[in-house]
Amino acid sequence: MFMGEYHHTIDIKGRMIVPSKFREGLGEMFVLTRGLDQCLFGYPMSEWKLIEEKLKTLPLTKKDARAFTRFFFSGATECELDKQGRINIATPLLQYAKLEKECVVIGVSNRIELWSKSIWENYVAEQEDSFDEIAENMIDFDI
Repeated sequence: MFMGEYHHTIDIKGRMIVPSKFREGLGEMFVLTRGLDQCLFGYPMSEWKLIEEKLKTLPLTKKDARAFTRFFFSGATECELDKQGRINIATPLLQYAKLEKECVVIGVSNRIELWSKSIWENYVAEQEDSFDEIAENMIDFDI
């Protein structure tokens, strides 16, 4: 399980050091793709395979299903950790998430998320004000 928040930097070549607490769970090779809310999702290969199987079952006749699978898979790329624990983030992913120098890496149960520092800070500020309401709505999900 991934949890926590870590602040890192991305160098000019698009490389970022993956937080050491996340490396073992991700493995030497993992998948990075476009996520929701303008961040990137990173999945260990075992989790990626489960998601892939679920998305294969979506009906091709549904426009939203086609759009989501295109968006999700077209942005996906395999990342390999180098000896220093870095990954090279593909340019289209950097552009999508507006990742430049400062970024935030968070653990979210079965995945990690990479955020632009400024987008993350804005997101947290917006969500903090409505956290009680969000928590109240989650009661419907038996949490």
